Amino acid sequence: MTLDFKTAGESHGPAVTALVEGLPAGLKINSDDINRDLARRQFGYGRGGRMKIEKDRVDILSGVRDGKSIGSPIALLIKNKDHRTHKEEILTKPRPGHADLAGAMKFGFSDMRDVLERASARETAARCAAGALAKIFLREFSIEIVSFVLEIGGVRGSVDSLSPWTAMALAEDSPVRCPDKQATVKMVEAIEEASLNGDTLGGSFEIRALNVPPGLGSYTSWDKKLDGRMAQILMSINGIKGVEVGFGFRCASLPGSSIHDPIKSFDTPPERGPRYHRSTNRAGGFEGGVTNGEELVLRVAMKPIATLRKPLLSVDLSTGKAIEAQYERSDICAVPAASIVGETAVAFVLAQAVLEKFGGDNISDTFDAYEAYLQRLAKEF
Repeated sequence: MTLDFKTAGESHGPAVTALVEGLPAGLKINSDDINRDLARRQFGYGRGGRMKIEKDRVDILSGVRDGKSIGSPIALLIKNKDHRTHKEEILTKPRPGHADLAGAMKFGFSDMRDVLERASARETAARCAAGALAKIFLREFSIEIVSFVLEIGGVRGSVDSLSPWTAMALAEDSPVRCPDKQATVKMVEAIEEASLNGDTLGGSFEIRALNVPPGLGSYTSWDKKLDGRMAQILMSINGIKGVEVGFGFRCASLPGSSIHDPIKSFDTPPERGPRYHRSTNRAGGFEGGVTNGEELVLRVAMKPIATLRKPLLSVDLSTGKAIEAQYERSDICAVPAASIVGETAVAFVLAQAVLEKFGGDNISDTFDAYEAYLQRLAKEF
């Protein structure tokens, strides 16, 4: 069975939900681990008023018994405290940059609130919960995912000299999840200025996956290439406009001798896993769509939130006349929150790849296959 998830629910409906199918039985699952990532998703300077209303907590409705997965689908429920039982104001003035107009054209809606309710980033709470389950699974193999903010509104932090764990620890103490303390101050100032101007800010963040074994994904078919699958799930997050793997776009301007990572042997061969590694990691942990044993490094660009307190020009679909776009309660900057959603999204695709490679209906079977694979690599490579 393939690991997969689906989400359902609207922004101001009773709840958002996720259904996760394909996790092996026997995995220890504590809802506090999921709630921790849900709380991290709600954090960040520049978030809107709704984050003061919602205190996201997950209810596990199925698939877990006595604290362990039982192999059946796991249903996750996150209630919306901001559930509005009264009829919302009709939306006829589409917001540039949102799905409003394109969605109305696709489905034939006259009231674009039918688009807004599902296209809202509130849905990412459900996928964050699904990804948190994947992180629990990956920890069984000592695979960890970290993330931190690189840039907001043109202010860029300096993180190149930091280890992933140091960067992550510093990010968790920053109101914008940036490890650079000086850049954090300037980012907060930029968000405050944008707020005063009725504007919004975007930025970028980095995700790293640590202790990933080589051989996940495949070069044999386009849809099996793991870096492509990572890019797809990251691009599906609200507001994301670009994904870079390793050196990414810098590869276009440098010669091959400055890009490709030399291969060398460990001075002391490991007891488990391959004897070979790369002396640099400009490829970001992928070669040919397959993990090569190095850290996975992905950078993600997020556009500014499209709802502005000083709205852009639009058209009222009910009259055809030019008018300012409708304003809806929104964030000033959601880059810190998006970094958490991205972190859990990468975890889910990575968990899929682990199960595709090692299989197993019970977590012990999966782990045994994983250990046997590492032992084989140690003998053959």
